[in-house]
Amino acid sequence: MVDVIVVGAGHAGCEAALATAKMGFKTQLYTLSLEKIALMPCNPSIGGPAKGIVVREIEALGGAMGEVADRSALQFKMLNASKGPGVQCLRVQSDKDEYSKVMRQTLEKQENLELVQSMITGLVIENNKKIGIKINNDTIHSKVVILTTGTYMASTTMISSEVVSEGPDHLPTTNLLSESLRELGLELLRLKTGTPPRLDTTTVDFSKTTIQPGDSVPLRFSRFSKESDLIQDQYPCYLTYTNQDTHSIIDANIHLSSMFSGVVTGVGARYCPSIEDKIVRFANKERHQIFLEPETKEFNTIYVQGLSSSLPRNVQEQMVKTIPGLENAKILKYAYAIEYDAINPLQMKASLESMKIENLFTAGQINGTSGYEEAAGQGLLAGINAARKIQTKEPLILRRDEAYLGVMIDDLVTKGTLEPYRLLTSRSEYRLLCRHDNAYRRLSQKGYEIGLLPQEKYDSIKSMLDDVDQLIEYTKTVNLNKESPLYNYLESLGYENNDGALLFEVIKRPHVKLDKILELLEISKTEEVIHQAEIEIKYEGYINKAQKDADKLKLMEDVRIPETFNYDTVLHLANEARQKLEKVRPMSLGQAARISGVNPADIGVLAMALKRG
Repeated sequence: MVDVIVVGAGHAGCEAALATAKMGFKTQLYTLSLEKIALMPCNPSIGGPAKGIVVREIEALGGAMGEVADRSALQFKMLNASKGPGVQCLRVQSDKDEYSKVMRQTLEKQENLELVQSMITGLVIENNKKIGIKINNDTIHSKVVILTTGTYMASTTMISSEVVSEGPDHLPTTNLLSESLRELGLELLRLKTGTPPRLDTTTVDFSKTTIQPGDSVPLRFSRFSKESDLIQDQYPCYLTYTNQDTHSIIDANIHLSSMFSGVVTGVGARYCPSIEDKIVRFANKERHQIFLEPETKEFNTIYVQGLSSSLPRNVQEQMVKTIPGLENAKILKYAYAIEYDAINPLQMKASLESMKIENLFTAGQINGTSGYEEAAGQGLLAGINAARKIQTKEPLILRRDEAYLGVMIDDLVTKGTLEPYRLLTSRSEYRLLCRHDNAYRRLSQKGYEIGLLPQEKYDSIKSMLDDVDQLIEYTKTVNLNKESPLYNYLESLGYENNDGALLFEVIKRPHVKLDKILELLEISKTEEVIHQAEIEIKYEGYINKAQKDADKLKLMEDVRIPETFNYDTVLHLANEARQKLEKVRPMSLGQAARISGVNPADIGVLAMALKRG
């Protein structure tokens, strides 16, 4: 008997297995193929809006995705760099083969972790408690099971009317596991996603496209990634567009698309539509962006971001050749749609443990999400909480003001989803508190106390944060005078009469740069420290306001609701509210207030009932 069984070695499964193994529990990680660990079947990139901050949060807690993404990156780019820090996010173009290779090496080096290539056919449950897994007629027992099956449960791929029972990259699908979950009383959803064609790089005319280079001074997801492990000559991406010829071909053949012919039955991703869907939904738009992104250094393959489709192969050929730069492009792999089974996330606790089956945890696309980063974040937290369940400790539940991970999981278990869920910066009410730059400050102590972040890494992070705090405090002790070396610098920016001005307040002025100030004062600090201190100073007022709002939320989050609370005993609750509360089983009054259909009057009644005990 092992302590933990993780089913699926995608991005969620890798993080879950590493977490439980690092926390000292004997773990087995089951995968359909050892060669496809941490597979990137769709977009070969890590990060982006909101998702990049999730990777930083995984890194701060002691997860692996950040360092693996840094080591396998082809290009680094900070998105929204000209906007405020609340929406700035790092994105790397990944070498998908190298990412898989580095993650596998990370897993193989981890103590307490065994990789097993096999298909799971079901779960073994007694008295609504998980006791093991089935592999054909064999049973393997464990204390907890974490399901991270991604898009491989009862999956079918579709190109027009051609439907094949398989997972991404022609891997086998697991129909029996879906049947097992239904028999156990779990409600499943049918979801859909898709992927674009891949092209032979040597057949693309990049002179007809616009180059999209990486940042000249690339940032990293992990401060512990070594310079020698990072790519020195970054690979560019390229931008081109569809046109009216492209749209005419799609319009003429749209009845042959799996999406519009009735072949697709699942609900697709709103924020990652197929090109057919774009043409229908945005009929008046003359063109759509198409990004040409390298997939790997080893092979000449280009990922055509923005051209996801399920049209027939011959139509895809015609469509591609209308796009500038792709007139002579050779398709190496055709676009396809994929449907799969997922669990309704309203059946999960905030710890990612099943409400119906004790000791069963789920993470990743099986919970209705999309994206590698969302999956990895769930995997990490599912692994942490599975380990803490064995330890008989309270689960780690991150609040919405603490992390994007907290926002995602709260959205899933409180509101549910009927389509593949995607994290967006707009989903977070407290995005100025949950920034790229302050992930270590928010979460590294939790990672250390849990046992995932090693002592030496935690000490290094703590030292860096102390430097940030000391620099901020220093700026509050310096008043300017005419002898100050800063005087001429400020006047050059149009700021006069600076006698007696406090440096802390001066830094808040537009165009004043902290790195320039420190240079004039002959004070040496790392770029990491300067960047964080400058944001904390310049946005002090906004940050304080957001923190006050978050503190009000915390008051409601601190009012806990017992798992066995009987809502039928609460008089004057609206019937809809009672039904929703029974279904979601919120952990706190704050979570209850975010349930659709539960209004403020219901919360007031519930608060009084909880107060009375």
